[in-house]
Amino acid sequence: MTGLLVAACGLLGLLVGSFLNVVVHRVPAGLSVVRPRSSCPPCGRPVAARDNVPVVSWLLLRGRCRHCAAPVSVRYPLVELATGLAFAALAAVTGPAAYLPALLLLAGAGVALFVIDLEHQRLPFAITATAGMGCSLLLLLDVWVRGPQPLPGALLAAVLWLAVYGGIWLATAGRGMGLGDVALAPVLGLVLGWLGWGSTVTGLLAGFVIGAVVGLGLVAFAGAGRRASVPHGPFMLAGAGLGLAVGGDLWRAYLGVTGLA
Repeated sequence: MTGLLVAACGLLGLLVGSFLNVVVHRVPAGLSVVRPRSSCPPCGRPVAARDNVPVVSWLLLRGRCRHCAAPVSVRYPLVELATGLAFAALAAVTGPAAYLPALLLLAGAGVALFVIDLEHQRLPFAITATAGMGCSLLLLLDVWVRGPQPLPGALLAAVLWLAVYGGIWLATAGRGMGLGDVALAPVLGLVLGWLGWGSTVTGLLAGFVIGAVVGLGLVAFAGAGRRASVPHGPFMLAGAGLGLAVGGDLWRAYLGVTGLA
């Protein structure tokens, strides 16, 4: 049963990843993600259904447009593959949990936000707000199945994340943190808080640790100046992913070592 769920979620992730490529391209430009159909930018020819199969079509076409042979960025299959792997991993970790759909929605939004922030150094509110509202509604399914036990902790976790990121934004007058990061923070806090304080604290701290390590690496090995602008969104999303994957185990290990368990 779990194997079938993992395979189904992995396939769903590949399909969602194909749509996320549209989101990544169009949302920052203020374009509709529904119309018109996807087309090749150089020649304008619409992308046929047979050329829109996630990952496979890009490989068969050797990364080029069927009509004009213009190169197609490797970002497209990478986004599809990353989304598929993320969906499969979440299904493997949680099994058929009632909160799995909320995690999948957050993962899909996270992939899009990760790429957009790297390319444009912004986290579009349209995606963050959609993810927040969608995850909130989907988590109600878990309330219906298991009861409201996770709800108070999840709300407190959302407040904690918002307080930390909002506090940094206020303290630095917006120079150390963007409003997009502040808007995303409670969404991540809510979902991680649903899984417990281990995921919440691990995800929150990991984002800053990853950001610090990457920042120091860029200064030391890539010649980046201390004032170089590096988007924080990918780090907070990577930290949240780490919290989802191992936060609970790390929290239990910490409580065991400190004797607080």
